[in-house]
Amino acid sequence: MTAVIILIAVVGSLALAAVNFFGVKKLDPGLPKMVDIADAIKEGADAFLRHEYKVISMIAIVIVALLWLSVSWYTGVAFLIGALMSASAAWVGMKIAVIANVRVSNTARTTKSLGKTLKVAFRGGSVMGLCVGGFALLGLWIVYVVFGEWMGQMHIGQIRIVTNWMGVSFIPFTMTVSGYALGCSVIAMFFRVGGGIFTKAADMGADLVGKTEAHIPEDDPRNPATIADNVGDNVGDVAGLGADLLESFVGALISGVVLSSYMYYTTMTSASPLPEALVTKLMTYPVLFASFGIISCILGILFLLVKKVSDHPRMELNYSTWVSAGSTIVINGVFSYFYFKDEAVWTAGFRFGPLSAWYAAILGIVSGIAIGLIAEYYTSYDYRPTQRVGRSSLEGTALTITEGMALGMKSTALPVIVLGLAIIAADYFAGLYGVALAAIGMLSFVSATVSVDTYGPIADNAGGICEMSELEHEVRAITDQLDSVGNTTAAIGKGFAIGSAAFAALSLFASFLYSQAQPTDTSGYALILNMVNTLTLSGIIIGAALPYFFSGVLIEAVTKAARHMVQEVRRQFKEQPGILTGEVRPDYKTCIQISSAGAVREMVFPALLAVTTPIVSGFLLGPEFVGGVLLGATVSAIMLAIYTANAGGAWDNGKKYLESGNVPGIKKDSEAHAAAIIGDTVGDPLKDTVGPSLDILIKIMAVVSLIAVSIFQNNNLLELFK
Repeated sequence: MTAVIILIAVVGSLALAAVNFFGVKKLDPGLPKMVDIADAIKEGADAFLRHEYKVISMIAIVIVALLWLSVSWYTGVAFLIGALMSASAAWVGMKIAVIANVRVSNTARTTKSLGKTLKVAFRGGSVMGLCVGGFALLGLWIVYVVFGEWMGQMHIGQIRIVTNWMGVSFIPFTMTVSGYALGCSVIAMFFRVGGGIFTKAADMGADLVGKTEAHIPEDDPRNPATIADNVGDNVGDVAGLGADLLESFVGALISGVVLSSYMYYTTMTSASPLPEALVTKLMTYPVLFASFGIISCILGILFLLVKKVSDHPRMELNYSTWVSAGSTIVINGVFSYFYFKDEAVWTAGFRFGPLSAWYAAILGIVSGIAIGLIAEYYTSYDYRPTQRVGRSSLEGTALTITEGMALGMKSTALPVIVLGLAIIAADYFAGLYGVALAAIGMLSFVSATVSVDTYGPIADNAGGICEMSELEHEVRAITDQLDSVGNTTAAIGKGFAIGSAAFAALSLFASFLYSQAQPTDTSGYALILNMVNTLTLSGIIIGAALPYFFSGVLIEAVTKAARHMVQEVRRQFKEQPGILTGEVRPDYKTCIQISSAGAVREMVFPALLAVTTPIVSGFLLGPEFVGGVLLGATVSAIMLAIYTANAGGAWDNGKKYLESGNVPGIKKDSEAHAAAIIGDTVGDPLKDTVGPSLDILIKIMAVVSLIAVSIFQNNNLLELFK
């Protein structure tokens, strides 16, 4: 029955994605000039995908071989399935984004209707959202059916420790689902890092020379970097976003599966073991919960697509999200009660009967919404903090930067309080399993949130095409309004990603402790990380520094690529003066090649840093040190991710606050506007490269540690010299 429910959710989401894909594709792309620009964006996006897939394929083959040899063949195969699902979602998302952008522009041109244009942009974005949920569950369905059922890894008798030819010990199904999650994580890391470097190198190059030096608009066709900038929106904010949230979704799901397996194994010989029937349900409940969430998202997406849409885009997008979230809560509430009502759930730490896990999931949903609203407060120019950042540009660049930094730092307090209270409450409701359910609840309607998030870059690209095609101001006003709402929805989406990463990382960390816990004299297991142990304490300190080093590497990578872009744009303006007069067409292709080459070259080291750090640490100093590294990195990365996302968002929307005419007398070619542009440029790599990548960093480290601990637990330098 479990496999059937999952399959219904998979078929439903992918079928609706296909209907929306071809529904958008058949729309009129518009004028020949619009089609030419869209084709250039598509060509650049396809070129980057080819380069990135080539690099990823080579690295994935190496990882599969290592997993196959050192752990098990099925871990390697599961990794490959995860990588394939994540890469497929990113590929489809990129395809629809470069198809939808010009059709959104043309809809605005022909209808002059904000509501109709919104519907086309959201329909395109829904393809990415539905594919994220559909492909993630498709891979898990394969894992559950093939490895869980056919190979019997989910059967109670198989939830035991096995030892491979190298002497490495593990529970088979937990290792299989961890391999699947690792495949999703590695692809997400490369897409987020590579996409972030690409898009910000192009964006910074276009802004620093085009806006501040040549004083031409952002998407002016005379700017040689403008096509690369539009390509970057698809690379970073569509493919990168989709792979990122698919990985978050899978990481949250497997954290519950792995945790319940270890809870059963470590209590088998205790005075109060978990009942076998309950364990089976605990292992399947996360995926069933997510399946009903995806079905709810289908309802929410259809709600917006079939209704008559008003001219209030934020309200309409919120309606779709609320329908998805509300349906998820109601359907899963009924399901949870009947699923657990006959089980001895108190043995798993459920304090409030069969609905305990559902209560924990609701906490995740509520805390995710709260974190998103806090992010909106700090990053939308409808509110005072961002308005203050925008007005600080009147005093110059220095105050713009410092005001944005202060806002970002202050903005970490409330989200962290929400997370802390939610973790405590979720643990009270259903133990550590409840914490995993909080992450699952937060991401249970991921298809709806990704649909809304992806709508943003599609609308942004549509605005660029309108500008470069020199369409009338009324048309650009429509796409600008949609783009402005997209900036806010993106900030809210980042809040969900950060919150879910914290929950999932904590659950995976608990699984890591279970996986290397030692038996006690009372036939139980001691789930302890000794904080005053020098290995643990030094690991915490080093782990806390890791996100900062990782972020520095990313920012440096962006600046390297941006420097080449700036030099190229300046060269073209100097050697071809006719570009600025509109007599000579800029060389867009070279700028695209610079961003693409820079992204592919620079993405490898930070991605490998995330994968190899826990492995090297474990083989050198053992599991206690790795536990400290995970703890320090998780806490540090959460703060840094919130800071970078909100500071960058505030600088971006502070600039838009000035551009929208909210400060009398400030024009686009003024010194205040130039200061705001520089603030936005400083924030670009923070909010679109560093922040999203930090979420993946802590989850990929947790998954790698969970897989590798069985290898380095008794095979490290400390053990060797004992």
